[in-house]
Amino acid sequence: MASVEAIEANEGEGLGAFRAFPRQLRNNRMGVLGAALVVLVVASALFAPLIITHDPTRIMVGPRLAGPSLDFLLGTDQLGRDTFSRVMMGGRIPLLVAFASLGSSLAVGLLLGLMAGIGPRWLDNLLLLVFDTNRSIPGIIFAMAMIALLGPSLPTLIFVIAIGSVPIYARVVRTQTQALRNSEYIAAERSMGASTTRILAVHVAPNVIGPLLILVSMDIPAVIAVAAGLSFLGMGVRPPTPDWGAILYDGYSYIQQSVWLVIAGGIPIVLATLGFTFLGEALRDIFDPKLRKDL
Repeated sequence: MASVEAIEANEGEGLGAFRAFPRQLRNNRMGVLGAALVVLVVASALFAPLIITHDPTRIMVGPRLAGPSLDFLLGTDQLGRDTFSRVMMGGRIPLLVAFASLGSSLAVGLLLGLMAGIGPRWLDNLLLLVFDTNRSIPGIIFAMAMIALLGPSLPTLIFVIAIGSVPIYARVVRTQTQALRNSEYIAAERSMGASTTRILAVHVAPNVIGPLLILVSMDIPAVIAVAAGLSFLGMGVRPPTPDWGAILYDGYSYIQQSVWLVIAGGIPIVLATLGFTFLGEALRDIFDPKLRKDL
């Protein structure tokens, strides 16, 4: 009877934080601010084609490096292109890179971490060797080398960031899985004939997804910065595709003539960084049992 109660208690604890998430988030001021900023940044990128006032790639005859006006809300760049439209459309690239790369690395890291945590010792040692080998290579050096080898493109950018993030998530899942594998409710499940798949899906995964979501939300600003940095160095998406990093590079090149390009390219990166960071802090308060005050 006690074993069954332990199993039910663990199932409730694993999902309880997710059920309590909306209420906990409403009670967290920084979390609400972070969520609002995230919604603002993501929505502006999703609905950019409906918001922009000009073609972001069209070179127009008129004032170049001009300041804000009624026709050009954030001014124009060195080619006369509308900066506001380029900033709106430019948010799609870093957000797509962040969500696609971290989403894929999260899925692969979760799978490999579960295999390492509950599998035989030889498999654990082999996967740890792969993780350590991957982490021994500086991420930015690996990214620049792969982009130089494969050429700058959106799939290459997503690939190199995803590869570098897998070991981080896999190690977290492995540690959590090994801490849970010998617990009372897992032993009770095994004694009742539960399969390894059920144990991982019902008991282990709900308890490791919380820390993973915290890590992902904290990593998104870093990935956005990396994507913008590579575009700034000319190793991101190819022009004339709008991108925050490319806008910053143009602003840096012509900062003596106009500061509006730097301001326009930097503000969305700052807003995205603050939004995902505040949201990550709120997720940590909700999903971390040591910091959770009440449910």
